[in-house]
Amino acid sequence: MLRTLRIKNLALVSDLTIEFQPGLNVITGETGAGKSVLIGALSLVLGERADRNLIRSGADSCAVEALFDAQSIPERLGTFLDEHGLEPCENGELVLKRSFTSAGANRQFINGSPTTLSAMAQIGEWLVDIHGPHDHQSLLHPARQLDILDAFGALHEQRRHFATLLHQRKSLQAEKASLIVDEKTYAQQLDLLRFQVNEISAGRLQPGEEAKVEQEHQRATNAARLLELGQVALDIVEGDEHSVLERSRHLGRVLNDLTRIDSGSHALAEIHARSLETFSELQSQLSGYLEKLETDPERLHQLEERLNILHALRRKYGSTVVEVIAFGQQAERKLAALEQRDTELARIQAQLEKVQAELRRAGDTLTALRRKLVPQLSRAVIKELNLLGFKQSAFDIALSSNPDGASNPANAGFDSIDFQFAPNPGEPLRPLRTIASSGEMARVMLALKTVLAGVDEIPVLVFDEVDANVAGESAHAVGEKMAQIGRKRQVICITHLPQVAAHGTTHFVVTKHVKGGRTYSEINLLSKAQRIPELARMLGGQTEAATRHAETLLAD
Repeated sequence: MLRTLRIKNLALVSDLTIEFQPGLNVITGETGAGKSVLIGALSLVLGERADRNLIRSGADSCAVEALFDAQSIPERLGTFLDEHGLEPCENGELVLKRSFTSAGANRQFINGSPTTLSAMAQIGEWLVDIHGPHDHQSLLHPARQLDILDAFGALHEQRRHFATLLHQRKSLQAEKASLIVDEKTYAQQLDLLRFQVNEISAGRLQPGEEAKVEQEHQRATNAARLLELGQVALDIVEGDEHSVLERSRHLGRVLNDLTRIDSGSHALAEIHARSLETFSELQSQLSGYLEKLETDPERLHQLEERLNILHALRRKYGSTVVEVIAFGQQAERKLAALEQRDTELARIQAQLEKVQAELRRAGDTLTALRRKLVPQLSRAVIKELNLLGFKQSAFDIALSSNPDGASNPANAGFDSIDFQFAPNPGEPLRPLRTIASSGEMARVMLALKTVLAGVDEIPVLVFDEVDANVAGESAHAVGEKMAQIGRKRQVICITHLPQVAAHGTTHFVVTKHVKGGRTYSEINLLSKAQRIPELARMLGGQTEAATRHAETLLAD
């Protein structure tokens, strides 16, 4: 669930922190108080595109941070974080943060790790399902309707299996297409691959070779100078009577005389002995280094030729020697496949036929399962619609299948479906997209959410004034349904209806005030006693009748 939402410098909000609770969280307030800012902030931290005009006037940037209880999030989240190099959830908490500036800089973080907007949006789809006053159209898309039916029947594994087979078929078809070419193109591909394989093979490449060759080339190129510098260094260490070793030996004799007079200065002689050993080792190492150095023009020429070969192969086939080797190995495989084209085509065709048969069976299985689910989901939705005020409405799902044609856009089988609805008795069923008003759509969506509450994996549902154009007993029913969903999922509802607000387990009110010539939005958690005047305001004013009505709503 969503525990905390913090907003800084967004629209009318200066700095605001909201602590949400389990169950049904209702948010009320006057029109224009800033309720929609809360949904906008949540949308931003879930990966929606940012609008710089949302930054509060006078501020250079804004930020939104959301803290989720990771225990209620699908298990695939952990795998997703690991695959994208993001920090795991600590103490059962997932932290999302989004910030952007008036200059256009946009930054997002998951558990403190920088990430992409697409990664944040992907996680957002698993966390929160937001329904605004104009968002019911998601119910009108056939792909979304199919998702709802499959979620109701828990067909996730069957869909994944079908999608895997479909991917295999596409890969085999692409592999087959690469082999089916005209003879001229076939000959050209063979020539090119043979040239590439031979050229890379002739290079006799070894991983890590280039660094070693460059180092040896640099040493060979500067051999004369290195000999000169090395000899100067050796002369300084072991040369004439003024060399380091001779001066050090003289120093040793002086210190020995010193220790014979003062035994307490023995430590000085020990330090000198160690330094003399160090200079002796330096002398030995310098001598060995100079013996290995040689000015060999032939060797230098060989190294230059080798570097030229390495650089030429890198320019053609990869930025590193390892990449060139990998390119050569891939080219060898392609060449082998082309040289055995007929054999490969026969193999691919056999695999294609096998996968196609499996795909057909998987698609037929999905279709059969869906046909069984259609009447079950229809009956469940009709039951909920009756409780929401549609006493004699009809709801059904038209399913069509085309196993010989292309699969549906969602790669989820051969089927397409269409939700059909008749809100009034005597009317024929028609596609939901053609007849439902916004108020009707809100209640259909609530009916579906109620049915799916037990199987839906999304832990947080947000309803932003979805009860528009609903009143009277229907408003009570909508509030009851939201509370019912809230027993299985966290629900956040922005509403103008007191009948809906009274069902909240937690009630927040958004207010707007002016301070120092600036307008600020604030949100406060109401106690039970404070809810009565807020509900009375929503009922029409602070009259005695409105107050009694508010008390009755809360008591009921």
